[in-house]
Amino acid sequence: MVVMNNISCPALLISAPASGQGKTLSTAALARAWKNRGLNVRVFKCGPDFLDPMIHEKASGHAVYNLDLTMCGAEDGQMQLYQAAQEADVIIVEGVMGLYDGSPSSADIALRFNLPVLLTIDAGGMAQTFGALASGLLGYLAALQPAGVLANKVGSPGHASLLHESLPAHLAWFGALPKDEAFALPERHLGLFRAHEIADLEARIEAAAQALAASGELALPPAVSFAPPATVNLPQLLAGKTIAIAKDEAFCFIYPANIDCLLALGANISYFSLLHDSALPEADAYWLPGGYPELHLQQISSNHAMRQSLHAAFAANKPILAECGGMMALTDTIATQSLTETAAAPNAANISPANITATQPAYGLLPGHSQMQNKLQGLGVLQIELPQGRLGAHTFHYATMESPLTPIATATTGFGKTENIYQYGPIHASFLHYYFASNPAAAATLFVPR
Repeated sequence: MVVMNNISCPALLISAPASGQGKTLSTAALARAWKNRGLNVRVFKCGPDFLDPMIHEKASGHAVYNLDLTMCGAEDGQMQLYQAAQEADVIIVEGVMGLYDGSPSSADIALRFNLPVLLTIDAGGMAQTFGALASGLLGYLAALQPAGVLANKVGSPGHASLLHESLPAHLAWFGALPKDEAFALPERHLGLFRAHEIADLEARIEAAAQALAASGELALPPAVSFAPPATVNLPQLLAGKTIAIAKDEAFCFIYPANIDCLLALGANISYFSLLHDSALPEADAYWLPGGYPELHLQQISSNHAMRQSLHAAFAANKPILAECGGMMALTDTIATQSLTETAAAPNAANISPANITATQPAYGLLPGHSQMQNKLQGLGVLQIELPQGRLGAHTFHYATMESPLTPIATATTGFGKTENIYQYGPIHASFLHYYFASNPAAAATLFVPR
């Protein structure tokens, strides 16, 4: 019997008073600043985010995993942190929204894993109140362990000094990021641009890291003791099966933990492009993850060879898991509204596209029509009861999908939105993004013929 011991590693959770304070930039800058010292930095993201982790992977040089007490579960978080601590010199966890927002919140995650909290605060228009705000937030829960404070959007070195001096003695100063458009990270309707779309992302991260390093000592946070997870040997339910995954500029929302889970279940993994390839690769099952099909409608509608290949896989009863954008691509048509192809360009971040509606054919395999909307249509993390079992999932989309099909299940988020799950032949489709490790056995059934 192998006995695993606790592992200690410096770690912190970066949070803020609210969304929009600069958590992602601060996390990336701090990760790169420590990496530049020769440290092995591992970054995690609270919540179900796909986009922030792409930025942090660029900053740290490592895949970024998610921590969420509802979708992923505390046991999964314990395992991920323990594995990271075995090789990391420091662990950074980026929170979600404000420190106490949501249920569970970033503060709940910090308490569950004993992570000290570093606040990043947009200090624009602020002086000595900076210290009061930081002190109040970090002292709101007595059990919360403060790591320190980082100032964002600082106007000058003198401004930074005022902010630093306003902190009480027990709160460490983690430096300041100047207000500089060179650091800005462009956004679109689903959040930040994907890392590969920002041509000068490397330069932005490095400049922010250099500025941060120049403004403070950036001492490592306290060491955190991570307990070993329970040992779980997954049955090889997908042994000998090849799962082909769509991965390109339109379909890219893939949790690294989902790939790990499929491999642990015995599967072989291959990748292909729904946009650029003319045929599906040979595989036992296919996974079409979410992304931005609405920004690539011309390529989707004109790829007649891929359409034929998808229809052939359907006729051969090959399981197809279609999540969010992947589901939209399989419907009969996709209609856009106030969204254009030009939105894919980073320099279009501040452009308001014309209010136009355009409908184009999709791959025509799943009965229904997808329509982009101007307002958010689904948001939330949940546990969904499926015929295959309970799976952690999340939803975040601006599209709707109308279908004559009868759902096999429905999910209701904490915001009262209902999501339909469809089974049509070998296709399993919905707006949900599943987290396979929350129930590997149930996830495996999505990739075997019925």
